[in-house]
Amino acid sequence: MPPAPINPRPLHQKVADRTALVGVIGLGYVGLPLCRAFVDSGLTVLGFDIDPAKVDAISRGENYLKHLGPAFIADMLATGRLSATDDLDRLAEPDALLVCVPTPLGKHREPDLSYVERTSQEIARHLRPGQLVVLESTSYPGTTREIVLPALLASRLPLASPAGTDGFLLAFSPEREDPGRRDHTTATIPKLVGGINAQSTAAAAALYRAAIHTVVEVSSAEVAEAAKILENTYRAVNIALVNELKVLFTAMGIDIWDVVAAASTKPFGFQPFYPGPGLGGHCIPIDPYYLTFKAREFGLSTRFIELAGDINHAMPGFVVERLAHALNDRAKPVRGSRVLVLGLAYKPDIDDVRESPSFELIERLRDLGALVDYADPHVPRTHAMRKHDLDMTAVALTPESIAAYDAVLVSTAHRAFDWRLIADHARLIIDTRNALAHLGPRDNVVKA
Repeated sequence: MPPAPINPRPLHQKVADRTALVGVIGLGYVGLPLCRAFVDSGLTVLGFDIDPAKVDAISRGENYLKHLGPAFIADMLATGRLSATDDLDRLAEPDALLVCVPTPLGKHREPDLSYVERTSQEIARHLRPGQLVVLESTSYPGTTREIVLPALLASRLPLASPAGTDGFLLAFSPEREDPGRRDHTTATIPKLVGGINAQSTAAAAALYRAAIHTVVEVSSAEVAEAAKILENTYRAVNIALVNELKVLFTAMGIDIWDVVAAASTKPFGFQPFYPGPGLGGHCIPIDPYYLTFKAREFGLSTRFIELAGDINHAMPGFVVERLAHALNDRAKPVRGSRVLVLGLAYKPDIDDVRESPSFELIERLRDLGALVDYADPHVPRTHAMRKHDLDMTAVALTPESIAAYDAVLVSTAHRAFDWRLIADHARLIIDTRNALAHLGPRDNVVKA
């Protein structure tokens, strides 16, 4: 596709008459739904990704994120308002560039902002007056101002000011995606917007209001960054609380799931959180560590957050220990035992395996000498990842295959699993998700 001619009119005017071109950088779990919101609003979207396989899939109308539905990309293509490219020389074309690149952790749980840094440098090479740049990738407060802004200023363009129109605009607007959720879409989740200056906030808010039902302007990029970190830290800390209580109540012979259900009958002052085998997804296991890292710059220690992280990271070890004891009670060592892990995705009914605790469970069991397989109807085979490369293929669940394992470990409670089939034929079940509670007490079920 030839480069589109650049319309010199102000961004808010082009948004209002739907002539603005929106660029989305990073076409994954955040970027692809964001494209849909803008396409549905009548704006044209040019998606950027360094992975040519994604670009090719989009050009064919093939959706590579199954939880979004098979027609998700094809429907956008049919409007004529979506295209994708891996040619970063086209970054000058869009009127706004929305950055949705990964912000993972390094091997020592330190922030890895290399994707944000490289993307910012690439944008700077093509930056033009009047362009809006919005970072959506989660990071610590100060990232937009301290990392992205200097990179863009290296372009020799100034930040836009009330007196001039020759500069660029820069803001932060945190993504709030929750893969698999059906009661909200990108368009219906309220959008926070905080700019580097007032002009940037206003421009970003005007853009997002074209596609998002509710846009909330905050006082700065730092407030928007901190709000996103707070949202995920809140969940991480409360999950850590019930995980710690799970360990305690298990020792006391009390079912944590019964306790949470009982406490949930209070109509105020309590919100239920649930235990599990560990944290998964791109946000909760990662984002709080961005804040603890930034705190050290100010000579402060976020002890509460770090303790929560330690507790949650200890859960795979607790689960494996419970499995080992349960096998031991049946006169079976872990070494040489056949173990089937149910669920590779980090949450039910999707194919998203980012940071899934199932990977660590499998590796820990293998290290103890177990012979491990997995079953997951949404993840038929594994692929190489940043930290794991299991090279495994999912097994089919039949009465015979289930009965062949010494233990079945429930890691993800997919609705597609036939729980009665599993309960009736498994010798031993380690249930980390309370997935079999609806079947009533079972001698072969141990909660972990």
